[in-house]
Amino acid sequence: MSNISIEVAGLGKKYHIGSLQKSYYRLPDQVADIFTAPFRRAGKLLRGQASGAAELDETIWAVKDVSFQIKSGEVVGILGRNGAGKSTLLKILSGITDPNEGYADIYGRIGSLLEVGTGFHAELTGRENIYLNGAILGMKKAEIERKLDEIVAFADIGNFLDTPVKHYSSGMHVRLAFSVAAHLEPEILLVDEVLAVGDLAFQRKCLGKMDDVAREGRTVVFVSHNMGLLQTLRERGIFLHQGSVHTDGTIAEAVDAYLQTLEKAQSLDLSKRTDRKGQGKVKLVGAEVTNSINGSASVLKAGHPARFDFLVDAIVPGVACNFFIYDTIGQPLTSFYSRVRGPEDAYDPKNGLKFVCELDELLLMPGRYRVDVAIVGDNLLQDFIEAAAVFEVGDGQVGGRPAQPDGKFSIFMEHRWTLPTKI
Repeated sequence: MSNISIEVAGLGKKYHIGSLQKSYYRLPDQVADIFTAPFRRAGKLLRGQASGAAELDETIWAVKDVSFQIKSGEVVGILGRNGAGKSTLLKILSGITDPNEGYADIYGRIGSLLEVGTGFHAELTGRENIYLNGAILGMKKAEIERKLDEIVAFADIGNFLDTPVKHYSSGMHVRLAFSVAAHLEPEILLVDEVLAVGDLAFQRKCLGKMDDVAREGRTVVFVSHNMGLLQTLRERGIFLHQGSVHTDGTIAEAVDAYLQTLEKAQSLDLSKRTDRKGQGKVKLVGAEVTNSINGSASVLKAGHPARFDFLVDAIVPGVACNFFIYDTIGQPLTSFYSRVRGPEDAYDPKNGLKFVCELDELLLMPGRYRVDVAIVGDNLLQDFIEAAAVFEVGDGQVGGRPAQPDGKFSIFMEHRWTLPTKI
């Protein structure tokens, strides 16, 4: 067991949704609840808060029957769709929340970065928070002082070190939080997908640091939706699906299993999909990718026109559609934002509740692609669905030049060459 950093067995965590969970300490309270429950149900029906006689209160298992072991020095990527239980699992491992069943044994000191500002006191300065976090990890003042300059240099917040962190931007929060978590010598480093807040250069910097931590024989557990980042780990992956372990193998195996479930989800009616997040005032109920010539849903051609249609069920102030295209291994390729206006954009009353985005030339190499869609409105995310649509691109031409797959690159741009004198 000396080589094991984390041992998880039969782990389960449930949450009560629909109303506040009740804790009964006296028999009269339990009896009173039995008699009042029918009236609460009737009230919800009258207010339109229930679709049937059953009360909306229910228990969901965020994590169910999860078991695995992680050895010292392993770098493990955890992936899964929205609501798969990734963040709940990390909160249990870090001791923030307790499981309802099973156990998670941790052998070593944990440094965790689960969300922006976790473990920071807003009124304290960056310097004071470094000492506070070090003390929480059980480090002595001399140890923290030995690492202080390195932490500050990595976080790149030198001028703001003695400023209260409540004045930090989200990027500064993440830089300092990651630097503290990685440099104060934890045996186990837990990182949730907060790195998405940082810029690309900082993400690479963090990945390099996590690699250094692993080489020193310490354990790294990393949660992310970014398949590209996960695949740079080049080690083990755990794919969670509906709160349970679906695949535990190499990163490539876990990513492949994840992408296959996205493909299956795409075949479902969008209005019935539950793997979404957002406020829900506006929902995506239809998505279609066609060529814009005759509306055919057959395979698109590289270099030919393409059209993306997104149907929503309502309109709120400032409603906008954003969509993102990914390749077969989950690498992000490009994004489109209806709020970022171009000179040819226009309103069309005949569109009703549909957003339409048209491309004159599709600059994608032949292959299979997925579309993730986000609907925003009232300055909030209203709906987000992964793999709302999947489409194929076949052989074609861009600028008169054949666009042919080479198994590595996904984008093909129109271009021209100037060649040396022909002999």
